[in-house]
Amino acid sequence: MLLPASESDQVEFKTSFNEDVIISLVAFSNTKGGSVYVGISDKAEVKGIKIGKETIQTWINEVKNKTAPQLIPDADLLTIDNKTILVFTIKEYPIKPVSFKGRFYKRINNSNHLMSIDEISNEHLKTINSSWDFYIDPNHDVNAISFDKIDRFVRKVEQRSIYEHSSTPLEFVSKMEIIREGKITFGAYLLFAKEYCLISDIQVGRFKSDITIIDSISLNTDLFTEVDEVLAFIRKHLMIEYIITGEPQRTERFDYPLDAIREIVINMIVHRDYRESSGSIIKIYDNRIEFFNPGKLYGGITVEDLLSGNYTSKSRNKLIAKAFKEVGLIERYGSGIIRIRNICKQYGVIEPLFRELANGFQVTLFNQRINDNENKPSHFVEQPTLIEAEKSIDSNGGLNGELNKDTENFTENFTENFTENFTENMKRILELISHKPTISLEELSEIIGISRRAIINNTNKLKIIGLLQRIGPDKGGYWQILKKPPTPGPVET
Repeated sequence: MLLPASESDQVEFKTSFNEDVIISLVAFSNTKGGSVYVGISDKAEVKGIKIGKETIQTWINEVKNKTAPQLIPDADLLTIDNKTILVFTIKEYPIKPVSFKGRFYKRINNSNHLMSIDEISNEHLKTINSSWDFYIDPNHDVNAISFDKIDRFVRKVEQRSIYEHSSTPLEFVSKMEIIREGKITFGAYLLFAKEYCLISDIQVGRFKSDITIIDSISLNTDLFTEVDEVLAFIRKHLMIEYIITGEPQRTERFDYPLDAIREIVINMIVHRDYRESSGSIIKIYDNRIEFFNPGKLYGGITVEDLLSGNYTSKSRNKLIAKAFKEVGLIERYGSGIIRIRNICKQYGVIEPLFRELANGFQVTLFNQRINDNENKPSHFVEQPTLIEAEKSIDSNGGLNGELNKDTENFTENFTENFTENFTENMKRILELISHKPTISLEELSEIIGISRRAIINNTNKLKIIGLLQRIGPDKGGYWQILKKPPTPGPVET
């Protein structure tokens, strides 16, 4: 067995056996498994340990007695540089979460983290292949739900399955475990609430500025109704372009792709964490729509995982997701983000922004065309010029304010010969941005080896010649490359 070079999400180094070793084994068992090397410093220096006749068995018993469910790690002795090393190895435990003295830990990168109540609950539900919405709602009884809504739900399911169910609507939802033991689940309350639903609140507003609202709705009803109401409100506030195609009836084109909006709204409602006290918020601006949901991404998935598509879909609300799939509102689990991005690309608008913030998840949808200067429809509100937009985005001198500084001074001369003036540094900036659109000015400066001011000057030039633009503010925004750059000219000095 070779000694790893450093600690990782599956490797921990300890100079001696103590309770921290047990904590690491618990953290590994709650994630992907791992090994603790006892007798190695955190800098990977071989220190060695002294082992007696009963030492290993005593330590294994201590691990067993201080964990629940009880862990029994494998133990292997290594000899490195004539020094003895003990390696404890534990696999991912099938029944989670495992605790140490009543406290629960998980492994993140090379550290052990104390799990929150929400994380503990989620791990338990995943272990029993269930979710929160399958549990009986102790606060409401069958009088809180509408059997007319249940009946409509069953009819929609029958229409999709092309045959009638012999059971009554109540029996049908009981078979789906929406109603259990004659009592309603949290999912049943959300799906079929008769009147006011306390935990399903969604706020939707049309904004002219960050503080000026010109129209809004507040919804606290069943989830199916909320989908229809939210989509109707958003559609009311979209702009329409009328296209003459030669056909008898003109074609309508909205400034945002309706299919992407529908996909985002349904994903919001299905995957929201309804245990959070805050509600969902949708803000419609002139140039973007922001969709915010309480509850971060579920199952350890990151935004990078979503964008790469390299992840296994896990549903926070399995019952709700199943109900939406039965009536055809969801086609396939776990493919929503990919479809949203593809829809925007096919519609010709720039890619949405996905990010976690404030213990929640936000999607920002933009109406800017990919080729905004080409075939701009006259029926849309004219967007501000590049320089005007940068001045308006950050009046406090932030990233966009810095990028705008001195822009007008070199615009005319630089644009005339932009191929000649396209430098190696500009090429490197675009290459780095293509790999990481959220990269900061400081990171660009450090990697390329030029000053922050030089980075600002180069990004200014790239924006003026139409190769680069900044989407959103300095914190939370990202870069977008607009077209393929020319061959670099002389190297900058």
